[in-house]
Amino acid sequence: MRKRVIFKISGMNCDHCAESIDRILDKKGVINKEVSFPANKAEIEFNDAVISKGELSDIIDSIGEYKVTGEQILDNDISGKYKNSQHKNGSDRYSILIIGGGSAAFAAALKASELGGKVLMVNEGLPIGGTCVNVGCIPSKTLIRAGEANFHASHMHFDGIDAQSQVSDFKRVVQQQKELVADMRQHKYVDVISDDPNIHLIRGRGRMISDQSVEVDGKIYKGDQIMIATGAGPFVPDVPGLREIDYLTNESAYELDEKPDHLVVIGGRYVGLENAQLFRRLGVKVTILQRSDRILPTEDQDITTDLAKYLKDEGIEIITGVHLKRVYPVGDEVILKIQHNGEEQIIKGSHVMVATGRKGNTKSLNLDKVGIQTNERGYIPVDETLRTNISNVFAVGDVTGEQQFVYTAAYEGNLAAENAMTNGKKKKDYSVLPWVIFTDPQLAGVGMNEKEAQKAGIDFEVSKLSLEQVPRALAARDTRGFIKLLRNKKDGKLIGARILAPEGSELLMELALAMRHGITVSELASELHPYLTLSEAIKLAALTFDKDVNRLSCCAV
Repeated sequence: MRKRVIFKISGMNCDHCAESIDRILDKKGVINKEVSFPANKAEIEFNDAVISKGELSDIIDSIGEYKVTGEQILDNDISGKYKNSQHKNGSDRYSILIIGGGSAAFAAALKASELGGKVLMVNEGLPIGGTCVNVGCIPSKTLIRAGEANFHASHMHFDGIDAQSQVSDFKRVVQQQKELVADMRQHKYVDVISDDPNIHLIRGRGRMISDQSVEVDGKIYKGDQIMIATGAGPFVPDVPGLREIDYLTNESAYELDEKPDHLVVIGGRYVGLENAQLFRRLGVKVTILQRSDRILPTEDQDITTDLAKYLKDEGIEIITGVHLKRVYPVGDEVILKIQHNGEEQIIKGSHVMVATGRKGNTKSLNLDKVGIQTNERGYIPVDETLRTNISNVFAVGDVTGEQQFVYTAAYEGNLAAENAMTNGKKKKDYSVLPWVIFTDPQLAGVGMNEKEAQKAGIDFEVSKLSLEQVPRALAARDTRGFIKLLRNKKDGKLIGARILAPEGSELLMELALAMRHGITVSELASELHPYLTLSEAIKLAALTFDKDVNRLSCCAV
């Protein structure tokens, strides 16, 4: 049977090394071979009835200068489907055609290349890197840090220290963020694939012609598999007048040269809250308008109540239960007419930011002509293996509308590429998914909250530890927040956690790993946690199920 093996090889330092290995592999039973010095690997198609994988490895090792350090073997017969074959017109045929250029697309391309595939990546929308590096994670988090530096310098927790801070050059704050984005885009995306001979990146609008062909600016490209990784963009509600003003979204807010006088944020979930606090801490007056009766309505009441209080303490106005009726400009102001508590009210601002959710970037892909299903928000439904309703067409990342995080997008790209290249059936697994909202205090979570556990019919109990019981928080004189753990009464295992605390996300992975590996809450409590670290809060929260922490010594014994 014809098989393919991919050997990772150490010791190559030039193209001549690759040529030497290529020559020595001219053996009976070797059908095709490709040795790459930049990728430090050899891809070999061979007849295992004539020569074995072990013999091939020994041949490479016998040179003396090089060593096989890893391997990937595909045992299926690859006589047709997964070869880098040729079109009848002589142009290359690709293993995978990827539409999109964000984290999901890059992860998929790198995985496919690792498995010996030839990849065409087509990107047309945002610059290379997609939402995270360009208009999401990187710009927002660095501006959040800038806001924190400005805010905390003027709000000391310690007696006897006087300090003040002001934003003296808002444009320069934004420009520094832009420089970081450009640097990250180059080094973490463009440079990563620049030397990979198996990945071809072109700029243009990809449009599906069939389940094995994509048109890009009039040229047709063919591939065995297609992967859609076009991401998602801001969803703008149908509010009269809203589309007639120059509103902001996460795709434009970080481009401002001048500081807004009064920013009105429409939406009280994670994008709205992060940006509201970011701009407030940079000296902007901020109002949040939320349609539901509280911010973050899918989370437990105690979390949203406390977080709302902390945001209000910083001067952010939060109005919930709002029906937005109309938006219109008057001079330099934007007028928002709302219905609140049965009465019409007017909110005035200099800028409006829309943070009302996301929609799939699928409008121009020609999916309906190919028969690929989408929902009302333009998202593409996929099965557990990330296949669409057409088996050789995959969709990954934000375009599926499921878990919209950069790390889940990369995970899905990697998994889908492996399934595509090997005809695999590996399933995505989000049974333990940690997440963070980067307000201050941060809100971090994993597993179920109380409402979800009740809905699932689980017999559970709750431990809730105020940060006033955590020595590290007391020493820092910042006791905002709490830690809440949910324990299954049946087996003592953790089924969920919520952390509302400054830098609380740094505690999250201990809890995620406990859930992943079935570590009980009592086992967490028994582990040694260094005193005066924030991580000790996990031990204290675990002990709180069975003990009164007020009656424990300072080292929780």
